Amino acid sequence: MQRAQVLFHLIKMDNTKEENGILFYVAVADHQFAVIGDKGIHKKVGVEFWNSVRDVMAVRFRESAFQQGLIDGIDLVGRELAQYFPWDVNDINELPNEISVG
Repeated sequence: MQRAQVLFHLIKMDNTKEENGILFYVAVADHQFAVIGDKGIHKKVGVEFWNSVRDVMAVRFRESAFQQGLIDGIDLVGRELAQYFPWDVNDINELPNEISVG
């Protein structure tokens, strides 16, 4: 989705040291969604991983379980990325974690 790509750059998700920002974008009115990971993540997991996240979320969305779809997608991404970008006690959060609506 082009709008998701524009927002990814607009809110500086591509502005982290390890290039590991992620955007979960849901266009409710358009019935579309996207999960976008920065270059550092994509180099580690590849397109098949992103397709599997999309598929897991799409199943829940088709069941009208939108909250669970997001939870499942976020959980899957978190577990996978923990392998490549483990938590470090000295790490500084470079991006906000808030949910944006609008």
